[in-house]
Amino acid sequence: MNKCELANSVKSSLDQYFKDLDGEPPHALYDMVLSCIEKPLLEYIMQHVSGNQSKAAEILDINRNTLRKKLQQHNIE
Repeated sequence: MNKCELANSVKSSLDQYFKDLDGEPPHALYDMVLSCIEKPLLEYIMQHVSGNQSKAAEILDINRNTLRKKLQQHNIE
């Protein structure tokens, strides 16, 4: 999946989200979207690197401590 396909998937999901709201106001949309995307991303990368946090942090281009914090936030071992 390339970047454009991922963006299209997010847009499609947001379209459905707003349809499901049926006129109700959205709440905390930014955090909701990031959480929905971040957890599966972290799970996938951690599996890809067989749990090696240093390699995962390098692939994600984030600090290892930041990765550890995010893993804890999402209850990922």
